[in-house]
Amino acid sequence: MGCHQTQVRRRACVRAALSLLVASLALVSIATAQDTTHYTHADTLRGSNGPARTWWDVQFYDLHTRVNPRDSSIAGWNGITYRVLQPAREMQIDLQMPLVVDSIAQDRRNLNYRRDGNAFFVALTAPQRAGTTRTITVWYHGKPRVGRRLPWDGGFTFPTDSLGRQWIATANEGLGASVWWPTKDYLADEPDSQRIAITVPDPLIDVSNGRLRSTTKNRDGTTTYEWFVTSPINNYDVTINAGQYTHFSDTLDGEAGRLSLDFWPLDYHADTARRQFQQVIPMLRCFEHWFGPYPWYADGYKLIETPHLGMEHQSGVAYGNHFLNGYLGRDLSGTGLGLQWDFIIVHESAHEWFGNNISAQDHADMWVHESFANYAEGIYTECRMGKSAGAAYMIGARAGVRNDRPVVPVFGLNAQGSGDMYPKGGNMLHTIRAIIDDDAKWRDILRGLNKTFYHQTVTGNQVQEYISREAGVDLGKVFAQYLTTTKIPVFEYRVQGTTLSYHWANVVPGFDMPVRVNIPGLGTRLLRPTEAWQTLEASPRAGELSVDENFYVTASQAP
Repeated sequence: MGCHQTQVRRRACVRAALSLLVASLALVSIATAQDTTHYTHADTLRGSNGPARTWWDVQFYDLHTRVNPRDSSIAGWNGITYRVLQPAREMQIDLQMPLVVDSIAQDRRNLNYRRDGNAFFVALTAPQRAGTTRTITVWYHGKPRVGRRLPWDGGFTFPTDSLGRQWIATANEGLGASVWWPTKDYLADEPDSQRIAITVPDPLIDVSNGRLRSTTKNRDGTTTYEWFVTSPINNYDVTINAGQYTHFSDTLDGEAGRLSLDFWPLDYHADTARRQFQQVIPMLRCFEHWFGPYPWYADGYKLIETPHLGMEHQSGVAYGNHFLNGYLGRDLSGTGLGLQWDFIIVHESAHEWFGNNISAQDHADMWVHESFANYAEGIYTECRMGKSAGAAYMIGARAGVRNDRPVVPVFGLNAQGSGDMYPKGGNMLHTIRAIIDDDAKWRDILRGLNKTFYHQTVTGNQVQEYISREAGVDLGKVFAQYLTTTKIPVFEYRVQGTTLSYHWANVVPGFDMPVRVNIPGLGTRLLRPTEAWQTLEASPRAGELSVDENFYVTASQAP
């Protein structure tokens, strides 16, 4: 979503930019000390809001791409409609090598441009007056990067299905949408809407985001499928899925009315998909209860079978879990609970709220997407099997935490933090729920996030501040502990006679998270440890205490 359509929105975006700057400065010493990645000039061009980007705000993308699987090539054009925020003479448009720009035009005049790696800097000739809306069109072609292991290495994939028929898909989170189409590849600026017109050889059917507006049979044995997204969309969610699909549909009477549900499995998987995809309606009911109305009623909900595992493509979720419960038939929590539902349906659909509705402005804040989607797995387990089962799932998922590096890396460089943004970040949220200890308030916070930041890009700081404010608890040190360090808090204690002493160790300075502890003879107590030792009169058996497992901490008896 663009940041400059109204005065209120401009003020909000200024605050967001300041929050991002503060977060970046606060984290730079931590991230620089622990992140050994060698960042490049290209990383800066991709991840920062440079001078050739700041002056314009994307309004609409008009994307037209022809896919030729015979030689794994693509060709097409993108019309970029934008609002001018301030006068400028140079525009940055991104398109990754080895793709080639054929021409760039405005007002029917070809423009000069220079290439700097994956960025094109266009010399504008027409005046760019503040407040006006302009369009620039980029024609391009080439053989896009082919990802061998989508979605992890990203790009295009041109495999065949089990009958040897062509099957095409894209997935490019992190790597970026510019791996296959020219765009402003900067997360903080989303178009308000987008056309996606994809031409593929017959008999392939393309399924992309939004709703199908037209199907045009071409004389050369191809068909153009024109899809339209009426809502803001982050560009890495824009997708091509082309195969010999079949289609069936359903509806959900949801919180915001009747939601269309469309399912696109390969034709020979129709019966299997009908059975497995029955999980969608109860999943959506659960998430609407906890997170608020599905954010894309205008564009609908689609689940599309893909040759890769899955991706949260907005209103067109990619599904490749082979119609198995769990994660490819495995339970990532080690509890058995994750085998009661299809991981990809649940996790990727959760991103419709956290990731697509609420979108991070910088990849360094991808925990806003992945930590909440991981936590949603526990929420769905709770919806299906009760609160204790949901908690057990989250606690079990901690076995996947590596603590190799911080969840949040440096900002402005398109850098992503540790994979711990999934289980560690999810358990951070589970811990915050335990701190609040009020399920109604916690649900209000989750729903409030999606209402307050509806269809917006945000900084991680905005999310943190909202949760703290609504909880009535300053959670700043909690977020800092779990997101910016590799340390898990240690509740350290000792018993001397009838005196129990305790404090926090292995924590950030000023860490003051409350914690519930079961102390023999005293029952369950909410303690408020700090780094300084505190004491409590207890029985000699206090050494047998246990910390509530819903708090993601460890306990250690000091000598």
